[in-house]
Formats: sequence, structure tokens, C-alpha cells
Amino acid sequence: MKRIKFTESQIVKAIKEHESGKNVHDLCRELGISTAAFYKWRQRYGGMEVKELSKFKGAGRRKCTFKEDVCES
Repeated sequence: MKRIKFTESQIVKAIKEHESGKNVHDLCRELGISTAAFYKWRQRYGGMEVKELSKFKGAGRRKCTFKEDVCES
């Protein structure tokens, strides 16, 4: 089965649709994902705006480089 990759902005848009009152099952059927995948998205990206995603990504990169710096020392 082919795996569909969604961007973070698409994920946030789907979460916003759910928050506006759309049924989870209908939304998942339209996107072609399971409800478990949607709830995992909501857990990870819930409450975020598209603008905040760049900060979220950048924080993860800095964290990784910090770990690498500590490990190298």
C-alpha cells in the first residue's frame, strides 16, 4: 500500500477543520488516513499555527546539534 506524506501545514489545516466542528471519521475518510493517525497528529501538532511550525522545526534541529556537540566533547 502506498504511503501518503502530508506536510505540517496540511496537518495543521486538518486539525483546524476538526476544531471547527467537522467529524473525525469524515475528515479521516477524506484524507485517506486512520483515526489513530489523526489523533497522533493532534497530539503532536494540536494548538499550533502554521507560523509556529518553523519554530518547532528549528528547535528540534538545535536540540540535535547540541546533543552532537556534547557527544563530541
